[in-house]
This record gives sequence, C-alpha cells and structure tokens, in this order.
Amino acid sequence: MAPVAPLATNSAVLTRPSTTVLPSTDDSATPSFLITVDNKSYKHQYANIYFVRLRILRGIVEEKARQRWHDIKGNPILVPKVLEVEKSQLCYIVGTVYMDMPLKPNVMEDIARDNSIPPPPPLSKFYSPDDSIMLEDESGRIQLVGARVTDAKLVTGVIIAALGMETPTGEFEVVDICYAEMAPQPRSNVEEEKMEVDADPQADGWIAVVSGLDIGSPSAADAQTQMLVEYLTGEEGGPGQQISASQISRLIIAGDSLAPVVLTSTKGEGFDEKEGRKGRRYGYDATSFSPHPTLSLSAHLLDIARTMPIHLLPGETDPSGVILPQQPFPRAMFGTVSSFGSFSCETNPTYLRIASASENSEITRTLLVNSGQPLNDMFKYLASPPNTPLSLLESTLRWRHMAPTAPDTLWCHPYFKADPFLISQTPDLYIVGGQRRFGTKMVVESHKDGKAQQRCRVVLVPRFADTGMLVLVNLRTLDVKCVKFGIKGMSGGSADGVQVQVKPDPDAAQ
Repeated sequence: MAPVAPLATNSAVLTRPSTTVLPSTDDSATPSFLITVDNKSYKHQYANIYFVRLRILRGIVEEKARQRWHDIKGNPILVPKVLEVEKSQLCYIVGTVYMDMPLKPNVMEDIARDNSIPPPPPLSKFYSPDDSIMLEDESGRIQLVGARVTDAKLVTGVIIAALGMETPTGEFEVVDICYAEMAPQPRSNVEEEKMEVDADPQADGWIAVVSGLDIGSPSAADAQTQMLVEYLTGEEGGPGQQISASQISRLIIAGDSLAPVVLTSTKGEGFDEKEGRKGRRYGYDATSFSPHPTLSLSAHLLDIARTMPIHLLPGETDPSGVILPQQPFPRAMFGTVSSFGSFSCETNPTYLRIASASENSEITRTLLVNSGQPLNDMFKYLASPPNTPLSLLESTLRWRHMAPTAPDTLWCHPYFKADPFLISQTPDLYIVGGQRRFGTKMVVESHKDGKAQQRCRVVLVPRFADTGMLVLVNLRTLDVKCVKFGIKGMSGGSADGVQVQVKPDPDAAQ
C-alpha cells in the first residue's frame, strides 16, 4: 500500500508587523473629541459654532480667493460683509452657506404639531428643485443664484467665497466659487521615494477596517462574522490567506457593531398594567431585553484582541449618545477584553497617529476615522446622481470640515470656543464607515510647479452585515484591498468562503 503524501504546510513562522499608537500632538491640528468637565456644558447657543467656524476659515478662504481671482478682468474687490455689496459691481464675498430647503426638518413645526398625530417618517433626501442657497455672515444673508452655484456641491455650514455681482432684484449672481482647499500636511520623516525603493513589501503593515457588524439584528450574519474573526486570528483559509492575515497589525471597527434595540410593546387586549411591571428589573424589561448581542460582541473582541490591537468606535445604531462627538464605550461592558491593553474604546470621530517600523523604514500616519453619520447626513442635501458619497467625502477635505451640517441637521455638542470638526491638518488616511458600498480615492492637491503638496487616501467602508467586506490599507503605500466573506444563502455577502479582492485601480471604485 502506497504511503499517503503529507499535506503541504507553510513552514515559515508568521509574525505580525509592529505598529504603535503615538500620543496626540499638543497643537489643535488633531483635536481630542473627548467631552471633559471643562467643555461639558449645554447652556451655550449653537450659533457659537458657526461664529467660530467662520472666524477661523474666513482669512484662509479670503487668501485663496485673492490668489484665484487677482488677475481676472474687472479687478474684483473683497466686500467684507455680505450686506455691503453694491449693484452691478464685480466683487467677492465670504460667508457661511445656508440651504433653505422645504423638505428639511423644522424643529418649530415639530413643536407646533398636534401630539395626537404621529410625525411623518424621516425622508431619505432633503433635496428638491425648490431649494435656495444663501450666504450669511454676522451682518445678514444674501441669496446666491446662477448656474455656477446650482451645479456646485454645497451643504449648510460650508465656508466659501463667491465671485459675482448683485442683481437689480437684490440677489447675488455667482460666476465662480472658492473653497479653503486642503489643509497643510506635515511630511513623513522618511521620503516617499526612498520608502518605495528600500522597503520590503512582505514586511509592510496593514490595518483592517470593518463597519456595521450589526450583531443582534433579526437577520444577523453570524456565519460571516465568525469567518471574519477566524481570518483575523489566522485560523481561516489556506497558507496564502494566513500570510495575508499575518500582515494585519491592528483592527479598526468603525461603528454600528450592535443592532439597534427594538422596543416591543406588550400592551394589548387584556393587558394588566400591574402584571406588566413585574418583568422590569434594574431599569429594563427582562422579557424584551437580551444581553446576548453584547456578550457575543465581547466574545469576538476577546478572540481578536489576543492576536492584535483593536480600536472600537461607537456608531449610529450602537448604545451610545446620539450627539457628535460620540464618547467612548464604557470598557466594563465588554467583560474580559476590557483588561487587555490592546483594546481601545475611541470617540467618534477620532484621530489616530500610528507609527509603523520595519528594517528599512519608519513612518507615521495620521488617520481620521468616523462612523459615517456626517457623510450620510450631508448626502441628503444633494441630488444623486450625479453626486456620490465618494465625491462628497473628497469635498469635505477641500472645505476643511468633516461635518458642516452640524448642528443644523446633525446633532452635535454645543461647543462655545471651538469647532473640533474643522480639518486643520490633512490626514494621510480618511476612513468613513457605515456606507452602502466600498469606495476609495487618492485625493491630491498640487503646487503650481506640479509637485504634490497634500495627498490623502479616502476610504468608504461598507456595512459588513450587508456586504461581508473587510477593508485592508497598507500603511506604507496607502494601497487598498478588500477581503469578502460569505456563505451563499446565509449572509449578506454574495461571496462563498473567503475572497481577497485587490483593487487594481482603487481610485475608480465607487
């Protein structure tokens, strides 16, 4: 009887690349989103955020406008206040965009509504043909008109400069628009050209990003979630997939890890109020509340934390405060994994400075991560098509603001002396979770001589429960690839097993 040939195994010892999280800098370029005793006050008006935003960005936008329009015919001048423009005089003004939209939620209408009438369901879009665009500052508002302003991607809260002239009817006819453009970006301590030549691709550190695990939902994708955990811990697939997994240095979970709690009413015919109260203990109804989703998430986190660091952000569906910035989860709610130093509960949004070291190079990358609420809210202001979430995310870099619609239609903390959502420093990697589709693009702003000045890789991370997709980013090259998990007929993803999808042209992905 012929001997059975031994199975092929990978004899090489697989080790994960080492990456460390650096403390945040002392300047305001990467602000902290923690709400401390010093700023935990709700007595201030939300208008302060708009005043601070305009005060910080006005000078930057004015300088950009001066460079853009200084040599055009007509010699336009800067009018310091929007209500001081003169009819038929070519000029430019700087202010905050306000979108007057009939379909936008109105808190005064909510207050005046009869409580016996249920409110209408929330709309997926605020956009309509009847919208009008205003530009405002401390002096007042003026309406912007013209094809240029109609075609521009504008939402409430953006600081812009508008070039044009006032019409006889009192409107401002816009012929061009200028933004703050991308913020300055500190260069790495290693030149990119040297990194490309000397670094070993096999030693590159990758970070994994996932969003929308949706654990506890009625149609939970438990099978693909378990496959995800096994892949990250190196227990899934063959040698090729294990080598790919061993290059992942840490995991970022960008919100929506738990499904929203659905409150079911037990009231009905024959309902006894006294009997109904018997099931309530410690503030919740034991008959309708289950700790299973939290326990299941904690178990998955514990398995992964034994092999790599984890950064966990709250999201829209998670049991966290609804206003931005969302504060970190209490570590105690996750049981044993809370004792691990590699497990970090972050704010939403959050900045991360990650240092990656190898034999030939060392580089520090700045990451800006949020769970998707700002982008999802801004997308309601625009028609789609032609606008896409990826193009809108690119615009936030040029606006230097990640959440301009806060506090108008996006709930946020009433800051008094600061606007933490300003992008004062262009990150190397800008990640947004909670999206319907994957998308990525390298956003580059160049000098007049053609050399790159700022560049940022933007990444849209789709909901894992719907797509079964894990996104991997190379910290050295900022290349992106996706790993898709799924079992046909049992999960949201269409894949069968584990499929690594390298995007040959990631800038074209939508």
